[in-house]
Amino acid sequence: MKALVFSAGLGTRLKEETRNKPKALVEVGGKPLLQHVIEKLQREGISEIVVNVHHFPHLITGYLKSHDFGVEVKISDESTKLLETGGALKKAASLLGNSDEPILMYNVDVLSNVSISELLQEHLESGALATLVVRNRETQRYFKFNSGKRLVGWINKKTGDKRISIPEQFNDATEMAFSGIHLVNPRILSLMPKEDRFSMTDLYLNLAKEEVINGYFDPSDFWLDVGRPETLDYARKLFI
Repeated sequence: MKALVFSAGLGTRLKEETRNKPKALVEVGGKPLLQHVIEKLQREGISEIVVNVHHFPHLITGYLKSHDFGVEVKISDESTKLLETGGALKKAASLLGNSDEPILMYNVDVLSNVSISELLQEHLESGALATLVVRNRETQRYFKFNSGKRLVGWINKKTGDKRISIPEQFNDATEMAFSGIHLVNPRILSLMPKEDRFSMTDLYLNLAKEEVINGYFDPSDFWLDVGRPETLDYARKLFI
């Protein structure tokens, strides 16, 4: 299986931490976030990794060239234009090859002990086009899933904004928070819009009207988004 690590973000919420380096190279426990993710994916049996870059791309490229993680790592260069998650996958498609194997996507600022093998098994058994790792945690934005874990919509609790994919199932659906980890059948590449810049969230919600987009209700005991100063500080206390 191959993976795309989303590392192109500006990391603006981290302020001084990303003033002179990309978020991917912010350290926790003496290791850059990118190293944490690559090592986890390597342990989970990922055979090839693509890393997209935009903010201080030369620093990430130089870091990867100077380290051997025991797995092939390629660069998808977005230095001239930030493409969002959907556009990033579309651009990286040629680097991910033409395999029928699912593609894993993983945010560089996520620290987690979710089992990729269990995620893969559930994804393959379900026959879903995409499987989104979600958790029961408090946030502002939620994906909504029916009793069969199929995506039926999305809601922003703060603004009241809604995106409804399957109207008759929306109101009674379970609300779960996205974990920044998802697995897709490569067939999704043929269903993407013509635009080069778009989000995977928008794509999933559009496709969910006709395609099976599922949630993987992550039961693991550790997940942390370290893209905010307070959670980054917390992670550094855990990884002393």
